[in-house]
Amino acid sequence: MRTTLCDLLGIEVPIVQAPMGGAGCPALAAAVSQAGGLGMLALSWHPPKAVRAAIRQTRALTDRPFGVNLVLAFPQEERFAVCLEEGVKLISFFWGDPAPYVARAHAAGALVASTVASAGEARRAAAAGVDILVAQGWEAGGHVMGEVATLPLVRAVVAAAGARPVLAAGGIADGPGLAAVLALGAAGAWIGTRFLASEEAAIHPRYRELLLAADETSTVHTSLFDGGWADAPHRVLRNATYDRWEAAGRPASRARPGEGDVLATSAGRPMRRYASTTPGPDAEGDIEALSLWAGQGVGGVHGLKPAGAIVREIAQGADAVLRALAERLET
Repeated sequence: MRTTLCDLLGIEVPIVQAPMGGAGCPALAAAVSQAGGLGMLALSWHPPKAVRAAIRQTRALTDRPFGVNLVLAFPQEERFAVCLEEGVKLISFFWGDPAPYVARAHAAGALVASTVASAGEARRAAAAGVDILVAQGWEAGGHVMGEVATLPLVRAVVAAAGARPVLAAGGIADGPGLAAVLALGAAGAWIGTRFLASEEAAIHPRYRELLLAADETSTVHTSLFDGGWADAPHRVLRNATYDRWEAAGRPASRARPGEGDVLATSAGRPMRRYASTTPGPDAEGDIEALSLWAGQGVGGVHGLKPAGAIVREIAQGADAVLRALAERLET
């Protein structure tokens, strides 16, 4: 299964692992890349020295391409410079204008991807020279830029993209989902929630258990978990923190129940209620009350597996669906 995305990035299957903030790590990115997809590192909050270390650690685990994601809601000049120095294959940008970075990335031999939430944003990114557009639908887990669902958004972005490949993001967790967005003209899928249930994802075991027990109705789109990233809507698993806030009449920040409560600790650092954070493997405390990022595709997440097996399962599933459709149409 090859698309223009595969040819552009030098990968075997059109599957990109979404960066996923604190859940991403070199082990996960390398495993996805080794399986023929494209692994991604989320380095937006790493000190520059740690950015360099994560890139080098990933490269030590795989000789295949991988990418890095930077969130432009925060200063990224130093991290961007390190990524270029380290020869990263793809740099993706989220939540901001990628235009100031494109020429420098291209000069260093890197491709640029940008997440968009409308056809208008897609046209502006294309005009800036962005190589790959990531159409993120409202169903996506974690921080979500727009309010359009994945299927209509992908159709609109593909129409606006010209020859540029489009990655579909949001609600895609299996082979049929990948087949569906390929049918809409996407060149591949940007998949996050399914990889949270991989052996390599850097999340707490209880978080993973809750993901595996969830269905398509288990998430909420909200701006509740705003500590550290204000006014940024996101999708999470519904939990006791959300229910308590809703029962209190959805009060504004600083008037919410339990504001500032320390729910857990990680490496000795407090994890507070309403914080925008990911409970990692070393977190201790009330894990279930923290921000548990997940998209609506969580209902299609079944079983803990190695990331490489997930890549192969999705690719084979999509191929089977497309072959079955072709046979059905022939008859």
